[in-house]
Amino acid sequence: MNEIPHRSSLVLVDAIGTRITVYANTPQELRALQREYGRRGYRPEGEIPCGGLQLPYAQHDTFDWSLIGATPWTSPDGDRGVIHDGSFYKLRELEAVDSRKMKLPQALKYSRGARETDPEHLVEESNGEFKYRTLIMFRGGGKAMPEFSLPGGQRQRHAVGPAQENAAD
Repeated sequence: MNEIPHRSSLVLVDAIGTRITVYANTPQELRALQREYGRRGYRPEGEIPCGGLQLPYAQHDTFDWSLIGATPWTSPDGDRGVIHDGSFYKLRELEAVDSRKMKLPQALKYSRGARETDPEHLVEESNGEFKYRTLIMFRGGGKAMPEFSLPGGQRQRHAVGPAQENAAD
């Protein structure tokens, strides 16, 4: 009796909500498909959690943004960040905090201002005045994970281009 090989699937969504499912025979093949479609603007289906994805600080410079369907970009004003799902998430450098109440290492955070259309459970507040959404944060110890890095350990480059409609907040 011939066994059918186990296949894995990944559901992806583009900027206009088109859903596709890709199939692979191995985890490596699935990751390659995720990168390929991510470079075309597809992102994995599902919500980014409140507070954003969390990865080690060391992952930042080699992170493969195609894994989440994002593209590094620099605004005409010189703001560095990424375009994800039609929105611009600005890179913010957070200093380390060392106080009696809290100790946090420095971090690199990609966030944007919240919109009325954002689900309430994903919106964060800063001092009660400003509301925002975080896409991803790189903080803390730990090594960069090769499975999330650009092939060959390349470093990120930020493209510079014209402002996109509804891309900047």
